Amino acid sequence: MKFKILLALIFVNLMQAQKFYFPKTAVTDSMILEKQMPGLALQVIPQLQSAKNKPEKNIDFFDNLFRLQMVATDYQKSITTLSEYRNLFADHNMGDNKFIGYEFYSLAKMAEKAGNLPFNKALQTAFDKKYESLSPSLKTRVPLIVDGDVREYRKTLAKVLEKQKDKDSIDYKSALALCKAYLNTKTYSSIKPQIMQLLASKDKEDFITETKDLKTKNGNTLTITIVRKRKNTSPLPVILTNNIYAGPFDEYFGKRAAIYNYVGAIVNTRGKRNSNDVNNPFEHESQDIYEVIDWVSKQPWSNGKVGMIGGSYLGFSQWAAVKKLHPALKTIVPQVAVGIGIDYPAQNNIFMSYMLQWIQYVTNNKLTDEADFSNAVKWDSINTAWYKSGKSFRALDSISGKPSKIFQRWLDHPGYDQYWQKMVPYKEDFSKINIPILTTTGYYDDDQIGALYYYKQHLKYNKNADHYLVIGPYNHGGAQSYGFTYVNGNPIDPVARISIDELAFSWFDYILKGGKKPDILKDKVNFQVMNTNTWKHVPELDKMHTSTLRFYLQDRKNNSSVFNKPPTKSFTRQTVDFKDRNTKDTYYKVSKKDSIKTTNSIYFESEVLDKDLIISGNPAGFFTVSINKKDFDTDTYLYQIQPDGKSFLLSTHMVRASYAKNNINRKLLKPNEVEQIPINNSFFMSKKIEKGSKLLLLVGVNKSPNWQINYGSGKDVSDETIKDSGEPLEIKWYNDSYVEIPVYKD
Repeated sequence: MKFKILLALIFVNLMQAQKFYFPKTAVTDSMILEKQMPGLALQVIPQLQSAKNKPEKNIDFFDNLFRLQMVATDYQKSITTLSEYRNLFADHNMGDNKFIGYEFYSLAKMAEKAGNLPFNKALQTAFDKKYESLSPSLKTRVPLIVDGDVREYRKTLAKVLEKQKDKDSIDYKSALALCKAYLNTKTYSSIKPQIMQLLASKDKEDFITETKDLKTKNGNTLTITIVRKRKNTSPLPVILTNNIYAGPFDEYFGKRAAIYNYVGAIVNTRGKRNSNDVNNPFEHESQDIYEVIDWVSKQPWSNGKVGMIGGSYLGFSQWAAVKKLHPALKTIVPQVAVGIGIDYPAQNNIFMSYMLQWIQYVTNNKLTDEADFSNAVKWDSINTAWYKSGKSFRALDSISGKPSKIFQRWLDHPGYDQYWQKMVPYKEDFSKINIPILTTTGYYDDDQIGALYYYKQHLKYNKNADHYLVIGPYNHGGAQSYGFTYVNGNPIDPVARISIDELAFSWFDYILKGGKKPDILKDKVNFQVMNTNTWKHVPELDKMHTSTLRFYLQDRKNNSSVFNKPPTKSFTRQTVDFKDRNTKDTYYKVSKKDSIKTTNSIYFESEVLDKDLIISGNPAGFFTVSINKKDFDTDTYLYQIQPDGKSFLLSTHMVRASYAKNNINRKLLKPNEVEQIPINNSFFMSKKIEKGSKLLLLVGVNKSPNWQINYGSGKDVSDETIKDSGEPLEIKWYNDSYVEIPVYKD
């Protein structure tokens, strides 16, 4: 047996070490490259299909295989592979969406050969056939899918080829990368110009699209795009989206509404598209949207009823709109809504470095600066340079080379003060919101805390609010579009793979057209329990759990269970040196293939669970601590260690200790005195934890280039520098501290 295993390992190593012939002349001669690529792909395919890869048949396998088959010019096989991929892994409606550009190309090449046609004629034939087979909702997405960045594809191909300079062979990994880069360049440079023209022609047949500039009462200009289905001649309800991300999505959002038989209206915020006004994100939406709703509700194509939809900033905009509710606004569908001042640009009062990247993304020009925003290397280097420098967080924009008044203004408001409060409903404002609302968010949504803040505040101040919530295993993108098959590398249950678009427009039909209520909305809170393939429905958020389990910060060596209150009081000491910017990372080893980073944290592990447990809701509790400074930022992670030796992140929480009890007014800690820090606004999750698992709890201190660093001097954290850090932070985590884990039982 051991001998067979050894032979298998030798075989795999040989395969990994294998190199393929690839002439160095192909690097500089495009004609030679064209001739060599099919043969190279044919050599790479067998290795991809080797015993090492084939049994798993995962997403990467199919994704690589269909691309290699295309490069090898076996277009029929690539179509078959895509079909198999969809059957096994397809996201809801995502199979066509994700790969349609490659399908247009493959179908065109097949038609070219079969009919001896010029490529442009073959492409038109392929386009007409495939386009007509798509659902109306997928048709609206096609322009976004085929709008590939050919210039970037060519740059990537050039970089891959440069690595092959003066070489006559290529290894498997490099060959695979070359085939993929070549295919992207070949496909999109061949199809994009013609397909975009064909799509424009189709849109002209199906839709009436108008772009206008609206003047507000105070003299500002807003650009609005109106999209109507040509065959709809009677007035219809209007679905309005307030969009700071001016660009291709404006028409997409409009057509999306039109295909569901509404009028789509997309207004760009001040300073975007045709507006020459100052662009101050978030600040004027409440005022401007009221005037936009007033205008659209009075147009001849409107029946006077308006609904709103959109995610992230667009979700925030809807809450801004109901700060002063216009009578024509009948419903909103805020998706993954930014909680301004709550979870962005600061999460629980801790500002994030990402805020500067986003500010430049939406303010660098009249549309969006995609190239700058997606330049991860640039932004990582800026954040790292700031972190290494020890300068104040206020210096981040200067370090980026582009000082920002918006960035500085936001930093002037570290508490949830009137600056933030005036942008959206606050306290009693929520009591006046009496229109039906549908909120969607996800367990992995970056703005979950914001989305649920609005939900909780609405229900707190309006007990009879007609407000529904759908929450499941979705990330920021999934909870405003469709439930992806895989999220954070983990498969989600089939029942969770729903179309958020279809849910939203079913809701609009229900509210604005007297249709049927969407089936999933069986109660006010509708949540998917991961690992059970079921949805649950409860009347309020707190009913997501039926009991709690307290996980105490204690070493199990001194007690039978972390879930029992310790009999005697003690503490675990942690030291964090803020001056050390080269801290060596530490890890908790889960298994040979998995580990969890524990740098700047201490961890506590539970005993192995002897029965299944459904964790549902968000962790709460208190930390009892004593520190030698006036403040610090806590950082908490709750993991499941699965029976198969893999880790699964369940929930996170971070908070500035001085704001933990009141996010408006800061109250500094007293050095070396015992204090209690409440755990509020952690991330919600619902998942069955299998018998044989254990829970791992990490508690520690935020010290990362991705966030402000709180040195604990008591000064405004944005102004602190490494010189304010003084002696290392010492924390005593007392063992009567606990994280209260929400548990659900039928």
